[in-house]
Amino acid sequence: MTTLPFIKWAGGKRRLLPRLLPLVRATGGRYHEPFLGGGAVFFGLAPAGAVLSDANARLINAYVVVRDSVEALVPALSKFTYEKSVFLDTRRSLDAGTEVERAAKLIFLNKTCFNGLYRVNARGEFNVPFGKYVAPTICDADGLRKASTALKRAEIRHEHFERVLERAVAGDTVYFDPPYLPISATSSFTSYTEGGFSLSDHRRLRDVAQALSAQGVRVVISNSAAPAIRALYGDGFSVAEIAAARSINSNGDGRAAVTELIISARLTAPKA
Repeated sequence: MTTLPFIKWAGGKRRLLPRLLPLVRATGGRYHEPFLGGGAVFFGLAPAGAVLSDANARLINAYVVVRDSVEALVPALSKFTYEKSVFLDTRRSLDAGTEVERAAKLIFLNKTCFNGLYRVNARGEFNVPFGKYVAPTICDADGLRKASTALKRAEIRHEHFERVLERAVAGDTVYFDPPYLPISATSSFTSYTEGGFSLSDHRRLRDVAQALSAQGVRVVISNSAAPAIRALYGDGFSVAEIAAARSINSNGDGRAAVTELIISARLTAPKA
């Protein structure tokens, strides 16, 4: 049963699965994905056991609701209509209501906002404008139920990426898909949480990857081909270039293929 992401996310990996899945396919250990986003790699991989996490509390709430309360979510989401007034009212009240109501609001906004973006301002307020579509599918009940079934095999956590160090053990696989370091100042788009994701955060991620590899954990990282990223991942890492089409872009016309990096940590046997 093919399961697709139930939410759009900038940098989604559906089109890159043929390249990524052979690298992250588990060999017996658990699969960890600390930057969950749309979850395309998890859904494509369908691991027997996984720990999925993200620093975005709204996103994690939606995943927990899809996993645990999909039959309550479907009617809640079905009530929404594709109208600008409904969109604006929902955007203002995104954090109000029960867990199910908040999840339905987030999914509705994701399906009807401009280009399917998720972006917040410095106060953490969702600020993407209304999108123009022809009859968008707001509630894909069958897709949500498939996603719910797949997520039953996963532990879902709201936490920052460093916490994976506390739970990943030798034989596990960790796939990091962080907000990419922009190639240029005009391409910057990292406002998935109030603080964004800076170059210093990318350095900390590199350090976490090194520590995991030293513990016998397989690590794969996706990122942009920015010179600073290439400089970060030198000794101890293998770097491959791939051409990736942008599925979401702040400019609707800016979806040409771009070069991305798939970075693999060279596995280091843990010390006895």
